[in-house]
Amino acid sequence: MHTEVQLNGKPLRVTLSDDAERALTARQAPLLAEMELYFSCLIRKQVHFHDNRVPEGVAVTDKLTVRFHPVMSQVCSVAGNLAGPPLTDFPIVQGERFSPKWLEISYQQGKWNGRFGY
Repeated sequence: MHTEVQLNGKPLRVTLSDDAERALTARQAPLLAEMELYFSCLIRKQVHFHDNRVPEGVAVTDKLTVRFHPVMSQVCSVAGNLAGPPLTDFPIVQGERFSPKWLEISYQQGKWNGRFGY
């Protein structure tokens, strides 16, 4: 499935694999796909999937909502802390300039996977 929604006033192309589309159809509750842009010593892009949470963001279908969430670490630490430093929201001036252009979601071996880009 390919569809387009408006996120932060810009188009976002959402692509679901066939397995992801089937898994979404079988769900009772909506799924939130959160595109996280993480600012720290380096920049990381990651998609988190949330169940049992009030969907915040833009509805793609009745079972899928997407959200863009820029965050930053409170400290810069690259030494062995796998959990990572505490995060805080990162207010971006002209946030639409950082809004992703595409999101791809798949479902493999019972696990949601996603990636996004510009």
